[in-house]
Parts: sequence; structure tokens; C-alpha cells
Amino acid sequence: MPRQTPTSLPRTSSRKLSATPVTKKAAAKRAAGTKVAQVKKAVSAKKSVKSAAAKKAAPTKKPSTAAGKKAAGKKAPAGKKAAPGKKAASPPVRLEAGDRAPVFSLPDQDGTTVALRDFAGSPVVVYFYPADDTPGCTKEACQFNDNLRAFSRSGVAVVGVSPDGAGAHTRFRAKYGLRFPLLTDADHDVMTRYGAWGTKTMYGRTMVGVIRSTFLVGADGRIARAWYHVKADGHADKVLAELGT
Repeated sequence: MPRQTPTSLPRTSSRKLSATPVTKKAAAKRAAGTKVAQVKKAVSAKKSVKSAAAKKAAPTKKPSTAAGKKAAGKKAPAGKKAAPGKKAASPPVRLEAGDRAPVFSLPDQDGTTVALRDFAGSPVVVYFYPADDTPGCTKEACQFNDNLRAFSRSGVAVVGVSPDGAGAHTRFRAKYGLRFPLLTDADHDVMTRYGAWGTKTMYGRTMVGVIRSTFLVGADGRIARAWYHVKADGHADKVLAELGT
């Protein structure tokens, strides 16, 4: 029989066999890389969700920029009142001769109401003082009291006004024998309208309180003379001299 030559494997098959293990290894590597990328993507997405939730929950900051301030200063919506701005402080009242005397109606030491209109047709001295039975106020009251007869001869009545109550007024009048009424302006309303309540300096200190002041109100209800920041001692004599007595 003729000799048969053994058949050899094709070269191409040999190449494929040798390349197979390398291809599997590369595929495994690629698969691993893909899995890592997917994990990273999932983690990144999770962080993004958390960040968005945190921003949403965070309190809104007040506008600090010029645009924000402009927006904050816009008018309040209809139905709501806008916050009122600060009212500028008005200058203190200072009455002068010829001004209409502010009307008042105050209780005296007995609880009887005394009004400015009670003196219509005749002049009256209305003086404001800080407190009963204090050195300066006592001196001023006693000097008005000592000159009361001279004031009466001129047809002028005298009235004292302070923030003290009826009890303090009663004791003060009894202690020094005062013969003219003392009125109570507890809320300083009348004093404010006469310019007798405000900022003053006492013993080197600035404070708000009664400004010792006196007003001669004429028979026509107008201010005939006004004295502010008066010195208690000798003041009654100056007022009396103004009447020409």
C-alpha cells in the first residue's frame, strides 16, 4: 500500500488556540474595569443626591448683595402693613409771648379738677417744679407764697404743677402753709406741651425730667411771659417785678 503522510494541523488553528487564553484574560480585565466604573458611578450619584438634599434643607440666607437689599426693601404685600420707620425726634416746645397757652385740666391736692379756663378773663402764673418738699422747690414755693398778697393785688392767681400726687401735695402745703393750689401732672402731658419736660443737666449729669419753668398767662389766654430753666431762689420776685408791682 502506498505510504500515507500524516496530516498536520492547519497553522490558523494553531494560532487560534494560542490566542484564546490571552483573549479571556483581557475580557476578564475589561469586565472588572467596567464593574469598578459602575460602582464609582453609583457612589457619585449617591453623593449628588445627598448634596442636593442638604442644600434644600439648609436655611435661606438673608440677601447681602445690593440686589438682595433692594429686594428686601420692597413694599409689603397687600393686606399687610409695612414695618414703620423710625419717627424723627421733634424739637422741644418753647413757648413765647403771644403764643396761645396750651389748655389743661388737672386735679389739685383735694382731687378737685382745675382747668386753665377757670382763670379766663384774668391773668394767672403757672409754674412747673420737679418735686414737693425738696430744697429748691420748697424755696420757690415759699417765696411765691410770701408774695401771694402782692400777686392778688395785681389780680394774678398762682398755680404750681408737678408730677407728685395729691398726698404729697397735701403734706407739702400743710408743712409750709402754702395757700395756692398744687396740681398733679402725673403723665407729664401738660409739661410736655409747655416745654417744661425734657432733657436737662443737673449736677453735671444729663437726664430727662421736669424743666423748672414759669408762665404768665394773660387774661386773653395767651402767653404774656415765659421763663425756662429758672433759678428757684428769687424767681418769685422776678415774676412779680414783671407785673410792675
